Amino acid sequence: MIKIDDVLVSDDIRDIHFVCKLSACHGDCCVEGDAGAPLEEDEISILEDYIDKIKPFLSEKGREVIELLGVFDYDTDASYVTPLVDNEECAFVRFENGIAFCSIEKAWLEGKIPFQKPISCHLYPVRISKVGDFTAVNYEKWSVCQPALILGEKKGVPLYWFLKEPLVRKLGEAWYERLVKVMEKKEETHG
Repeated sequence: MIKIDDVLVSDDIRDIHFVCKLSACHGDCCVEGDAGAPLEEDEISILEDYIDKIKPFLSEKGREVIELLGVFDYDTDASYVTPLVDNEECAFVRFENGIAFCSIEKAWLEGKIPFQKPISCHLYPVRISKVGDFTAVNYEKWSVCQPALILGEKKGVPLYWFLKEPLVRKLGEAWYERLVKVMEKKEETHG
């Protein structure tokens, strides 16, 4: 475990190599699981503000679910999550050639909204949680990401490199720069 400011970072963030390979996993992280993607409270109001601009990118079933439930639901711990279609894929998923993509991100890529996607989705396979007064950054192991582990190892890309953009988005550029220094120093002592 590595501590940077009030953030605890699992050694896996340094030791795991990872590069998403959508052609192999088909975006199954957006489809499988027992709940939707975790949402931060402020993300709910952002999604509510932009839902009319996101709707054209939704599947018909996703649109129906969001019109019925709204942009969020609750998981078994009463935490905010994205709603699901038929207890399977996230309601914001759109399929293109058999691959799950995010309608929120599609709207962002086309310049319709200024919000890329929920931070939990951007950070995946890393999950951020609270542990007392600390924020914990942990790798979530899941079999659907096996192709990403293989590709990451082949390319030599540590998880913290792959997730630079979302880590900076969540914890800031200065924090990320400190993380890199600590990780590179630890790699030297482990290498």
